[in-house]
Amino acid sequence: MNSFDNTKIAFESKTNKDLRRAFWLFKLISSSSMVIIGKYLTLFCLKLRIPINWFIKATIFKQFCGGTSIEKCNRKIKELDKFSIGTILDYSVEGKENELAAENTVNEIKKTIERGSADKMIPFAVFKISGLGSTDILHKASIKNKLSNIQKSKLEKIFNRAHEICEFAFKKDLPIFIDAEESWIQDLIDLWAYDLMKKFNTKKAIVFNTLQMYRLDRLDYLKKIHQLSSKDGFIYGIKLVRGAYMEKERKRALERNYPSPIQANKADTDKDFDDAIHYIFQHKSDFSLCVGSHNEKSNLLLANLIEKNNIDKLSSNFYFAQLLGMSDHISFNLSHLGYQVAKYVPYGPIREVMPYLFRRADENTSVSGQTSRELSLIKQEIKRRKEKN
Repeated sequence: MNSFDNTKIAFESKTNKDLRRAFWLFKLISSSSMVIIGKYLTLFCLKLRIPINWFIKATIFKQFCGGTSIEKCNRKIKELDKFSIGTILDYSVEGKENELAAENTVNEIKKTIERGSADKMIPFAVFKISGLGSTDILHKASIKNKLSNIQKSKLEKIFNRAHEICEFAFKKDLPIFIDAEESWIQDLIDLWAYDLMKKFNTKKAIVFNTLQMYRLDRLDYLKKIHQLSSKDGFIYGIKLVRGAYMEKERKRALERNYPSPIQANKADTDKDFDDAIHYIFQHKSDFSLCVGSHNEKSNLLLANLIEKNNIDKLSSNFYFAQLLGMSDHISFNLSHLGYQVAKYVPYGPIREVMPYLFRRADENTSVSGQTSRELSLIKQEIKRRKEKN
């Protein structure tokens, strides 16, 4: 496999109307000033309860989200299934830290597991530890600050919720990702993920931790954790990503006068990401891997390693994943060639998934080449269709 250039395969699921909508949406979010203006206008309208849900739903929500509920995602699940692409239902409600919201999140994640256990085209579930309780307590515990008895009790509840979710996934035999978060709470998440894997990953990978390779320390951490998990005798489930909080991490490090945990440049991140793929592949009997990337070279690297080593493309040890609405040329071309591919399909009430949608807009604006690549591919396919007719 040499490239993902086949736009006919990439956009086979899209109508001409879908392509035009996507083109103008990516055109708008390619401008940082338009993204800033759009965010403020949206927040202003939502605050005043000006009815704009219809507009959001028909544009950015339609591009990047599956629906407002699990049931409303059924159409998207079936659409992806036609092209042998799996769905990872991602409950994308953020920023709520009270106890009731945490319990509601646990129940919702368990519903996604229940739904996935009954559908072969839902290969994973996913959740965030920060959705299960106070990030302030997670931060204090992660940096080993002394906690009050009340805080200890709340911290224990957060872990128990994570355990409840992973135990339910284990019983339903559905692998589940624990998403990575900011570096100042990630150490605790790593510890918890390890303990949960040690308990539930003795025969196969059910629990997966996520490594953000834009961090300076993650390649060394991967090698260290491999040595530990090998001794403890379980399969380490890992999802590799580049990372989602780069600007936030660098800003905080600057404000608080500590060394940034983020790589100096993209080239260093890319090198560590690909080195991690090579390392995991060399020790493939000890790992299950999902490459969660929109980077063409990294996806090609894993695809070609699988092919050259005559590994079954349907092996449960290797999966590819991209976000809904982005990098369809990677997802659909990989699936067309028989690799295991899934799309993250965020869902939730429109008002409550806005923070997620804002991040998607920011990511497409800030990541070098991301939006221009999407626009170029869409233009190629529109031109191809016109020439065909």
